[in-house]
Formats: sequence, C-alpha cells, structure tokens
Amino acid sequence: MDRQEDIVKLLKEQGIDVTQATISRDVKEMQLIKLPSSTGEYQYSLPTEKKLNSEKKLRNTLKDAYLSSRIQNEFLLIKVSPGNGPVIASLIDQMRYEEIFGTIGDDDTVLVIAKSVNEAKAAQELVLEMTN
Repeated sequence: MDRQEDIVKLLKEQGIDVTQATISRDVKEMQLIKLPSSTGEYQYSLPTEKKLNSEKKLRNTLKDAYLSSRIQNEFLLIKVSPGNGPVIASLIDQMRYEEIFGTIGDDDTVLVIAKSVNEAKAAQELVLEMTN
C-alpha cells in the first residue's frame, strides 16, 4: 500500500471509519517511512531505530489518550480517546511483552490478549503505570 487513501479505503472496508488526516497523523506519529517493495511499488515500514523509541512513544500516547481499562479473563480492554487505538496497539506489539499474546486496536479501543489471567493483570498494571 503506497498511498494513505488506500489505507483509508481498506480500513473503511473493515468497518473502521477514518479520514486521510487521521492516517496522516498516525503515519507521522509512528514515524513510518516508505520503502520500495519487490514489485517496484512503495510500502510503509517502521525504521529500525523506531523500535528503540517505542516504549517512550507508548508511554506518551497512553498519558494523553488513556481513559479506562478492565479485565475479563485473559483479555484486557483499554478505552482510549478516538484515533489512538491503532497506534497504541501497534506500539504494544512492537514492545513484544512476554505476557502479551497479541493486540487488536480500533478507533478508541485496544484489546490486549494476554497469555493468562495473571498476565492480563500484569499488563493492566503496566498500562496504568505508563499513564502516570
């Protein structure tokens, strides 16, 4: 995918209503870069040094966007201000936390799937610590 408009279209097909301006802001915030693909087109990618800053960006984003969280078994549901769900989910994934199996992020919600109930609680404690 080489155009932000293509990302908007793909997300709308998945039922996620976003604007090109939201995608532009997220691309900038995530510091994505365009690299040529094997087909000669371009695709967005994370720069190598980006991973080093993921925790700082996650902490800053959570401080600004976090609204609430709750646990159901091994699921941690995080409510955030609109437009921040995909960024936070991506940053959590980049951190590769041992206790987290994966994430799903939409406009204002992040679903963190932990490996156990205790690890969901640990993930929630981590999130809460980052919001302070």
